[in-house]
Amino acid sequence: MSIAPSPEQRDGGEGTGLDGARVLVTGGSGFIGSRLVDALLTAGSEVVVVDKDPHPDPAVRSVVGDLCDPDVRRAAVTGDLDGIVHLAAVTSVLRSVEDPAGVYRLNVDATAGLLELARESGVPRVVFASTNAVTGDVGSTPITEDLPLRPLTPYGATKAAVEMLLSAYSGVYGMRTCALRFANVYGPGMKHKDSFVPRLMRAAASGTGVQIYGDGEQLRDYVHVDDVVQGVLLAWRTGHIGPLVIGSGLSTSVNDLIEAAREVTGAPIPAEHVPAKAGEMPAVVLDISRARSLGYEPSHDLVSGMKTVWPDFAPVEVG
Repeated sequence: MSIAPSPEQRDGGEGTGLDGARVLVTGGSGFIGSRLVDALLTAGSEVVVVDKDPHPDPAVRSVVGDLCDPDVRRAAVTGDLDGIVHLAAVTSVLRSVEDPAGVYRLNVDATAGLLELARESGVPRVVFASTNAVTGDVGSTPITEDLPLRPLTPYGATKAAVEMLLSAYSGVYGMRTCALRFANVYGPGMKHKDSFVPRLMRAAASGTGVQIYGDGEQLRDYVHVDDVVQGVLLAWRTGHIGPLVIGSGLSTSVNDLIEAAREVTGAPIPAEHVPAKAGEMPAVVLDISRARSLGYEPSHDLVSGMKTVWPDFAPVEVG
């Protein structure tokens, strides 16, 4: 029985470049994944994607299937990988409340299987898409990587559980693991999404309005997908271990978000205030100083970022 090289033997214990690296991207045909795959190819990486949908680029090898299937995981994780970027997950908070066991199966159980295959194969690093929801409601206190994990939803709990697994695989097996805690991600390629930014774009295109929970003064951090990709590449190149908060570093109220959408689209986008949902956090304020110390710098504000989203939704003019 052959013994796979340890992560230290494969990686040398240092951050590495991406040119020539063989990278597995789970969820690589999705919103964030497709932008990341393009960036990895541009950086000279050889990319393998595992997703329920095949990747459209023939230069990318696709393993098509559900990561909850052990055979799919085994087909995707091979000993020649230099690392894994794990994006595939159920990301709906509502779905996690309605079906916590089902969300656990993909977000935790399948991820644990992926990590174990990586360990057995000697894959030296895993970069994981987490969320700042792992910290729960801390009011207007800036969220840093050092706050305790206190998730308020099954979704947040699954991400916190994986962060603990990553910590263990780093501590015991020497794997270089990084959990990127993303803010609310937006950008091109959101036409199929139902988060608030695409809802605003659809309302602008159709001449309808949107509903706002409560007074609309709740604060959120909205980060452009290209800045998220920047964070992933940074985590890989620096070999950062542990959590890393990735956001814009600016908190925006829902009311101001609507105003930015009106400015970009030129549409009135009427807003109807409805009762706030129970348990909604009044503020999400992110401290991105640790990521900045590694070289991360957001490239978009809300207006410039939304200008990249609107073309996917804008009505086509007939000449």
